[in-house]
Amino acid sequence: MSSKDPLFTRRTFLKGTAASIALGSVSTFPFDNLFAADFPERTIDIVVPTGAGGGADRNLRAFISVWKKYLQTEFEPGFFKGAGGQVGYETYLGKREPDCYNLLYGNMGPETIMYVLQKPNYKFPGDYVYFNRCDVDPSVIWVRKDSPFQTIEELVEEGKKRTITLSCSRLPHPASIGSLSLADATGAKFNLIPYGGGNPTVVACLTGEVDASALPMANPISTKGQARVLGVFAPSNPIPDRTDNAPAVNDVFGTNIPDLPSARAFALHTEAIEKYPERYELLKSTMRKVFDDPDYKVAIEKTGRPWEFISYADEAECMEYAANMMELAKKYEPLLTA
Repeated sequence: MSSKDPLFTRRTFLKGTAASIALGSVSTFPFDNLFAADFPERTIDIVVPTGAGGGADRNLRAFISVWKKYLQTEFEPGFFKGAGGQVGYETYLGKREPDCYNLLYGNMGPETIMYVLQKPNYKFPGDYVYFNRCDVDPSVIWVRKDSPFQTIEELVEEGKKRTITLSCSRLPHPASIGSLSLADATGAKFNLIPYGGGNPTVVACLTGEVDASALPMANPISTKGQARVLGVFAPSNPIPDRTDNAPAVNDVFGTNIPDLPSARAFALHTEAIEKYPERYELLKSTMRKVFDDPDYKVAIEKTGRPWEFISYADEAECMEYAANMMELAKKYEPLLTA
C-alpha cells in the first residue's frame, strides 16, 4: 500500500508504527512529533491580561518573532485589560477552547496576587498551568530624575511627615507588597494609586502627578535616563550600572521584605494538557529553543529590556513561584486591601 493510496491514512500509519514499536522493530522514533504532526494547522491565539503597548506587549512580540521559526505558524495576541488581570483570565478560561491553540501570556506575580485578593470564579491551581517563564524582573521604587528625593532614605523620611503618593500598574502586584511592607516597617505613609498598566504608571511619575512609583525595574529603565531608581526589592541589584547603583531595600533598613520579582510566563488550560499531551510537548520544546537563539537577544534588546532579566523556567519552577506568591499575598492581604 503506498502513501498515495486513499486507504493509507494517518490513523493506519500510527497503528502500524505502534505495532512495530511493540515488536521491537523500531528502536527510536520522534513519537511526540509523530502525534503532533498536524499541529499547528492555524494561528495560535494568545490572551494577554493587560493593555496593549506596554511591557507585556513588547516582550511577547519579541518572543513570538523568534518562536515562529520553530513552531512555524502565526500568533495573534489579544489584550484584555481590567480588574488587575481578572478580565483576561476569565476571558481565557471561560471563552477560549482548551485545544492548545489558545494560550495565555501573563505576569505570574501580580496575577496570582489578584487571584488571592479578588477570589474570581476560576480555580488555581487547577484550571490552568504556567509552564514557560520568560523573565524575572525585580520590583523597585523609583522617582523622576529631577525629583527632590535622591535616596530611598529621604523618601521614607518624608513619608513620616506626610503621605507619599506612588503610582503602580495595579494594586495586586509584587511591587505593591514591597512598598506597603516598607511603609509598615518604617512608619512611613504610602498611598498607592493604580494606573492600569506600565505606561500610564510611568507617565504619572515622570510628569510629577505622584511623588514616586512602584514597578518592575524594566519600566524606569525604559525611560532612557528620565528616572532614578531608589531601592530594589531583591537580595541585590542585577544591573547597578543602569539603575543609579540603587541598593537593596533590606540592606538599607535592616528589613526582611521577601524577594518580589515580576515574572512573565505562558499558561495553558489544564484540560488542554490532558487532552493533547503531544501538542503540549511540541509547544514546550519549540519554546525552549527560543532562549538559545541569538535572534531572541537582539529582539529583546530592541525593546530596551535588559537581557539579564531573561530567564527560562519550566512548569515545576513556574508553579512553585506562583505558590510562593500566593502565600505572600495571603500574608500581606491586610495591607493590600486596607
